Amino acid sequence: MARSILHMLTPLRHMSPFDVNMAVDAGFETLVTYTEVSLSDVVSLTQDSIFSRSPQDGTRTGIFIGGKNAEDALDMVDRAKKAFVPPFVNHVFADPAGSFTTGAAMVAQVSRALRVKFGTDLKGKRIVIFGGAGVVAYVAAVIGALEGAQTVLVGHDGEERVSKIAFTMKWRFGVEVGAVDGTTPADRRKAIQDADVILSAGPAGIPILTADDLAHAPKLLVASDVNAVPPAGIAGIDVNAVDVELPGGRGFGIGALAVGNVKYQTQRRLFQRMLESDTPLCLDFRDAYPLAVEIAG
Repeated sequence: MARSILHMLTPLRHMSPFDVNMAVDAGFETLVTYTEVSLSDVVSLTQDSIFSRSPQDGTRTGIFIGGKNAEDALDMVDRAKKAFVPPFVNHVFADPAGSFTTGAAMVAQVSRALRVKFGTDLKGKRIVIFGGAGVVAYVAAVIGALEGAQTVLVGHDGEERVSKIAFTMKWRFGVEVGAVDGTTPADRRKAIQDADVILSAGPAGIPILTADDLAHAPKLLVASDVNAVPPAGIAGIDVNAVDVELPGGRGFGIGALAVGNVKYQTQRRLFQRMLESDTPLCLDFRDAYPLAVEIAG
């Protein structure tokens, strides 16, 4: 059997050591990293990877796409797929900054908590997402919308930027995602007043919602925060929180390590799925989510 090779592409100066470790521990025998990769580089890199091996070895060859931007990663996936010349086809897996699997894990944990604590699901719920310009927020918004929720991105610097991001989601995935201003405390309180679910995917160590802010979310059922650096993004949710009662007794909180545990297992198992598959796979957060739901239990 041919050795397993993973070609890891990123537009950044460095490939994430986290992703390298994950791929090695999942079982890939040879890893090669390519940094500062532009979209125009993807075709030649992909075709060099497919034509240097026999077609039957395509399932022993993978292309991993990193970076820190959801749209850029998805564009690279599309470019790689168009570069294939069947039967010369490899696996492709996009997980920029690990955020595709993190966003999937976050929504999966929320879905589990809704079912366990309230006997309900995401359909029809209003999900308000802070850190709206980031990749985790992007993934959570799209997955939530695909699951029938009403998802809303909150912009810390106004509505304009997150509105543009929501438009790209509609263009690419056919989903409706809202966008609101979260510049001031009053704006943030207005954003959460009808929220069933609140997700915080903002910068590490930056508090976003206080206990007093949460008092303005009377419908709140579940909140989750992926910030693992103190202080918490959402008051009352520490990194180890699993369905912890939120301040004021309104809803339950899920912390960064609870999300991270599901994320870790999800990313690892997607790498393993590539190694085990008899046909080439193309994986992104839409593949990560059902797996994360299974892992979250």
